[in-house]
Amino acid sequence: MKKVLFFYNPSSGETAIADGLDEVVTIYQKKGYLVVPYRLGFTGQEAEVIAEVDASFHHILVAGGDGTVNFVVNLMKRAGVDLPIAVLPTGTANDFAHMLGVPADIGQACRKNLAGDIRPIDLGLAGDTYFVNVFSCGLFTEVSQKTPTILKNTFGKLAYYVGGLNELPKFRKMQISIECDAGSYRGSSLIFFVFNGRSAGQLKLAYRSEPDDGLLDVLVVRGDNPFETLRTVFHYLSRRKRRYPPGIVHMQCRELRVDALRPETTDIDGQPGPGMPVTIRCERHALRVLAPRRGWTGRE
Repeated sequence: MKKVLFFYNPSSGETAIADGLDEVVTIYQKKGYLVVPYRLGFTGQEAEVIAEVDASFHHILVAGGDGTVNFVVNLMKRAGVDLPIAVLPTGTANDFAHMLGVPADIGQACRKNLAGDIRPIDLGLAGDTYFVNVFSCGLFTEVSQKTPTILKNTFGKLAYYVGGLNELPKFRKMQISIECDAGSYRGSSLIFFVFNGRSAGQLKLAYRSEPDDGLLDVLVVRGDNPFETLRTVFHYLSRRKRRYPPGIVHMQCRELRVDALRPETTDIDGQPGPGMPVTIRCERHALRVLAPRRGWTGRE
């Protein structure tokens, strides 16, 4: 039988995976796979587990949110493991799985993935840390990191939004500089993103982004007039026709360097990111995914 290493995070989302483990194993066994499960504890032992992966494994299955996928991908890269990954979206926002077209239902996700294709996608690399979806800095950046797991599991994405509102009264604008092969930006900013994916908190911000085009999408929300800028951004998000308004600077590039006047907290897929200055680049086709055939075809 073909073997599959199954990393699952029991603390992600509404802990749905705890009730769905038998369903996952049953579906995989019927398709001729031997599932080797490992409960993620984020203790460092995972590096020993990934080091034992050999050619007898067909792919790695990951159950969790974007942070869990990020953790496993970085494990794989550090260990030199080049296997496809499949994702079961059991986290809070699940932006990466949503981009891949993976259904929310665990059973459907397994079946759709196994009936899908193996395709290469890009990864972002910030300093020496990979990201599958987004690097960010500024307003709301620390929300995912500071929101307790119990609140995420109880209130889902709403916990992020409420936490973000709490940040508004104490927020100060950043002074940043961005240099890349497509242009530059120097000035104030409320928040900026570097997308490999398309959404953050399931808000589809990088509507022009493609995960396999060898480019990163940089979005800078300007800070010249914060309240007017936020009003413009919310208006932009509510519209069907997408065109970036004047309050958002958009660039597509292969590599960029970011610096800030003061130390700023950064975020990579919901986890703490590196300090500044930082060089971020796109690693084209650095990861293979096993995902539904519909995938990310088509743009709005």
